[in-house]
Amino acid sequence: MRSAVSLDPASLSFSSIGYISLLLVVVIGFGSSELLLLLSQHAWRRSSTAEVIHPFAPCSDDICPGGPLFSNLVDSSLLLSLTRNVDVYCPPRKRPRVTAPLIFRAGEKIADEKLQRSIDTLPEECLFEILRRLPGDKERSNSACVSKRWLMLLSSIRSSEIAQKKPSVESVKKPVPDLNKDCALDEHESENNGYLTRRLDAEEATDIRLASIALGTYSRGGLGKLFVRGSNSTRLTDVGLSAIAHACPSLHVLSMWKVPLITDAGLSEIADGCPLLERLDLCQCPLISDKGLMAVAQKCPNLMSLTIDSCSSIGNEGLQVIGRCCPKLKSVSIKDCLHVGDRGIASLVSSASSSLERLKLHTLNISDISLAVIGNYGKNVIELSLIGLQNVGEKGFWVMGNTLGLQKLRSITITCCGKLTDRGLEAIAKGSPFLKHLSVHKCYYLSDDGLKAFAETARALESLHLEDCNRITLMGVTALLACNSELKSLALVRCLGLKDLAFSPTRLPSCVSLTSLTIRDCPGVTGASLQVVGRICSQLQKIDLSGQAGVTDASLIQLIGSSEVGFVEVNLCGCVDLTDDLVTLLVKAHGSTLKMLNLNGCKKITDRSLLAVADSCSMLDDLDLSCCSVSDYGVAVLASARQLNLHVLSLSSCSKVTQKIVPFLGNLGKSMVGLNLQNCSLISTHGIVLLEEKLWWCDIIS
Repeated sequence: MRSAVSLDPASLSFSSIGYISLLLVVVIGFGSSELLLLLSQHAWRRSSTAEVIHPFAPCSDDICPGGPLFSNLVDSSLLLSLTRNVDVYCPPRKRPRVTAPLIFRAGEKIADEKLQRSIDTLPEECLFEILRRLPGDKERSNSACVSKRWLMLLSSIRSSEIAQKKPSVESVKKPVPDLNKDCALDEHESENNGYLTRRLDAEEATDIRLASIALGTYSRGGLGKLFVRGSNSTRLTDVGLSAIAHACPSLHVLSMWKVPLITDAGLSEIADGCPLLERLDLCQCPLISDKGLMAVAQKCPNLMSLTIDSCSSIGNEGLQVIGRCCPKLKSVSIKDCLHVGDRGIASLVSSASSSLERLKLHTLNISDISLAVIGNYGKNVIELSLIGLQNVGEKGFWVMGNTLGLQKLRSITITCCGKLTDRGLEAIAKGSPFLKHLSVHKCYYLSDDGLKAFAETARALESLHLEDCNRITLMGVTALLACNSELKSLALVRCLGLKDLAFSPTRLPSCVSLTSLTIRDCPGVTGASLQVVGRICSQLQKIDLSGQAGVTDASLIQLIGSSEVGFVEVNLCGCVDLTDDLVTLLVKAHGSTLKMLNLNGCKKITDRSLLAVADSCSMLDDLDLSCCSVSDYGVAVLASARQLNLHVLSLSSCSKVTQKIVPFLGNLGKSMVGLNLQNCSLISTHGIVLLEEKLWWCDIIS
């Protein structure tokens, strides 16, 4: 409830008498919308210029020296004696502006001082009563332009506090339609109801900015999505968030990243004013605790997605209430929350078991108990991520799989869980018969035996990503390929146990389903292993061998010639021993399908490769030639090729590319969206400016 208005007439300045009179007329019911507009317009004029009235200028008898109002200001009955027949508006009279001191009575002088503006003397309670009676959204928006004070006060008015104008007999009548009026604007605004989106970064996120957005979008239903990406210097507080809560009842997405001054009070305002909220992201909000989270849970039953990242004050109690009060909750991600433990996770998962589909737990102080609850109650979970759970052991993974509750699980990611063993991985495969995607990072106890046992059970597996699993060898990978006929994507990254076999297997598996192969930063994999891959993988479309410094032309010839469908993406970044002969062979064999070619760091690549690309590649849209030995001639031929429609071209650190290439790059065409010329020291700043003018639609990095 707003506090009652308490005024001391003796303390009112001379310039505020007229405003208080108008206010009282409005409050006791004698005012009109025209009167309110007059007040806001007059306040605007008065706030722009402080004027001193000559003491002997003609004025009203009531407020001149000796008049009833002037002589007895304490008698408030003189102000309240207005009736319905009194017209409080008087035409303005010309009064000379002087700088002389103001004289009230003969011989009496007051020291020359600045008069306080009437807009500042009016109490907020009075101003609130006036502003909430403004007749429409346009009038409220215009009034918000008077001052920051009016803006913040208008943004604090709830929808329920806006006075509704009583309809007159004339207003009830159906108006005659104006055929000359364009109705497209109204239709557009009605379609925008709750679908407007605003994104604020760093210093843009302030209370004033949010208040302006709230008032500006109020007439179109308010914001539907608000994303705030702040910083340590962001000054956004609960005041700005409250303005959004008051004006945007249709808000369904709120994402706040690194907003250190937002507290439970601001989040509670969102819960009160935005009951349709469906997604809430809180990242690095240290002052938000379980209290704010519980307010959202109790008043936003439509909540479907919750992300909590590095919120040190949030613990188990908030998650428990979220699980009980949000029956539509589908996605939960919790990261780096020190006070979240087994009690909060277990309660959340068990309470939301009927709806929860995606669960991500990152660096939490939970144990095997949480994994057991997930395995038992995660009946609808289709995507599970377990990252950095140092207190979870082999028993937790084994129980999670053997409870047979993850029947709908399609994708699981396990990262930095050092106690995952072969036994645990096999149990996960048994408990998730429809698992399609498995990603394992930095699990050092996983070996070939576990990979083989997993492959024999997970027959529906389509994608496997192994990273920093050093006990995995090519024997385990071969067993996986032999057991699984549905595998489409295989990625092996920094697996130091992968080395060329000293002998060739007697029986090689057939991998007709494999379309994507990544072997990255595995120094033990060289030509012999890649030749075997070329013999067994005939349907490859995407190949990534970045960081394989031991790869040569001879080791890839078999692989290039074995593909029956044509390569689409080829990443050879860091393969320093590759030459123009291989690139020429590659583009001639797959030029009609190739869309992405990365030759970054291949220092032996020269203009001859560019001539082959310009001649054979008709579908290429992404080409990376960074650190290659190409010159102006090769780039000019490439830029002049009519059949090419490149979207992205990188020439970073190409030391032989000079200023002469600028006119040719300017003719690359409308399809270009990205051009990288970093560390091209022979291209001047003036040349870059000319390119930016010629390719104004293209993002040029220099």
